[in-house]
Amino acid sequence: MTSRQGLLRDNAAVVVQGARVIDVIVLGAAGALSFMIRFPASGLEMPARYGLLLLYGCVLSVALFPLFGLYDSWRGASLIRLAGRSLFAWAAVFSLILMTLVALKQSQEFSRLWLGYWALTGTVGLMAARVAVHGMLRVMRGRGWNRRRVVLVGAGRMARELAARVAGAGWTGYEILCCFDDDSMADAWSATGIPLHTELADLPIRVDAESVDEVWIALPLSMVQRMQQVMALLGNSPVTIRFVPDLFGFRLLNHGVGEVAGLPVIDVTSSPMTGLNRLAKAMEDRVLAAVFLVLLSPLMAVIAVAVKLGSRGPVFYRQTRMGWNGRPFVMLKFRSMPVDAEGRTGAVWATRGEQRATAVGAFLRRTSLDELPQFINVLRGEMSIVGPRPERPQFVDRFKEEIPGYMQKHLVKAGITGWAQVNGWRGDTDLRRRIEHDLYYIEHWSVWFDLKIILMTAFRGLVHENAY
Repeated sequence: MTSRQGLLRDNAAVVVQGARVIDVIVLGAAGALSFMIRFPASGLEMPARYGLLLLYGCVLSVALFPLFGLYDSWRGASLIRLAGRSLFAWAAVFSLILMTLVALKQSQEFSRLWLGYWALTGTVGLMAARVAVHGMLRVMRGRGWNRRRVVLVGAGRMARELAARVAGAGWTGYEILCCFDDDSMADAWSATGIPLHTELADLPIRVDAESVDEVWIALPLSMVQRMQQVMALLGNSPVTIRFVPDLFGFRLLNHGVGEVAGLPVIDVTSSPMTGLNRLAKAMEDRVLAAVFLVLLSPLMAVIAVAVKLGSRGPVFYRQTRMGWNGRPFVMLKFRSMPVDAEGRTGAVWATRGEQRATAVGAFLRRTSLDELPQFINVLRGEMSIVGPRPERPQFVDRFKEEIPGYMQKHLVKAGITGWAQVNGWRGDTDLRRRIEHDLYYIEHWSVWFDLKIILMTAFRGLVHENAY
């Protein structure tokens, strides 16, 4: 059951989708109301051309509003900024509507006064919707419905100001649990009422024990070594890290600076799967997984029979793997080994020339057909079609100590295929190179990148010399 604390966070995609629906309803209703004002005797008996133009405007809003950041996270953002985004987005959509009418030589077919009314009522409606939704989210976050647990590193002037602003802005939904810094900061920090810890080495322990969502580094720019130490300590924790610098004296252009309670923040490590990106990824996964399962179901049935006849035991092999945010899940594969294969060896890394697989299993591994049941994991929401390949917890515990940045691959869902796999980094190959490709994928993610990897998988990712 979804906890009250994480209700909105766990259903962020639903909230985004709801905001999109509200915008479409608002614009459609604004156009209908404008028609009633302009033609009061007609009531709601609107000519078809007016209805089609309203539909066209709504479709444009669905396509263009996301480009203006209207559905990005609203946490901590000012209402004025949100209203400004709405105004610019609607102005762009309405300008495109007018240009379309002129290009098609249809401008004389519509009342200019009605168009003016629609522009005005649409603006008012979108502003009102933003105020209402923003206010509702503020109230819900203020009552603890969507808290994000935060640990601060640094207890200086900037950190104290940040703590005070967050404490006075409960609507942002952030909760600062504690702070890490030296004893010298204890007296000044005590006024915040937030616990201060002086052993920086305990930071990753606290992050894991308290289920911390984010770590904010509020250190002076001169303390580069301390920042590097913090980053190294958190290298094995799939947590969002933000740097809160003193940027008030700088003039920045086109930098990715966010805002929390009026203070600038820079995302150091963060998942790309937020807001509209998360919704697009989920739709991509569910739709494509359903299509692939339907198309591949005859082949999967044949494989299931072959596995069953090839050796005793179940058709599917279930294995615990590490997924998004370091959470374990049970991954499905067609069984390729005898049921007692690991009873003698334990969990071992697959290597070239090993003889543990059955005859059918060896073929399935060489052709990657043993991975097909993972489309079921995708439909369940446990995996994505494209993403870093998941690993067993035993190996994760080992690799995270050996490979820098290894745990950052868990900032997205694990995938059936990935950028590393289509470039040949699979099986018993250089793990560091594989992680480099995984992190490149996370940094450059897009739906088009996913489709490119899926296409590359079809041509060179299924049968590969490193598949065994």
